[in-house]
Amino acid sequence: MYPDDTHDVPVQRAVEVHQPTPYPPAVPAPAPVVPVQPGTVPAVASIVLPDGRVVTGYAISPAKPEPVAAKPAVSRTAVNVALGGAGFLAVCGGLILLTSFIAALTAFITQLITLAAVIFGGWIAVQILGTRGHQGGGTTVNIRKAVIKRNHFRG
Repeated sequence: MYPDDTHDVPVQRAVEVHQPTPYPPAVPAPAPVVPVQPGTVPAVASIVLPDGRVVTGYAISPAKPEPVAAKPAVSRTAVNVALGGAGFLAVCGGLILLTSFIAALTAFITQLITLAAVIFGGWIAVQILGTRGHQGGGTTVNIRKAVIKRNHFRG
């Protein structure tokens, strides 16, 4: 895994260290005053550098940014009309939902009443048509302790 110990002598190399040489800070020399007529800009500008060299060139005006496309302002009337329309639609939707809810509730209550009527009517029918206590199928009338059962007298 590790190389065997070799008895070679390591090679020594000469190392040179370089130190940066700092430059003295530049002291800007005042630019020479060029006599110019008031209100005019010279076509060519000259600048004297600190070491005495003269640089001549055209004057550059600062770059102006592109104008941003102006967005048209939205009037308050348009905003109010849009909000009013949205509110009107919300109210209409709510009224439609309310109407549907009332119709469904009415149908449900009607079904409950119909169911109760069917159940109660069935109970009444069973009470009337039931054969409880009646035998034979004839009509029984009690008159002063006499029992008359369908055209038969028993006393």
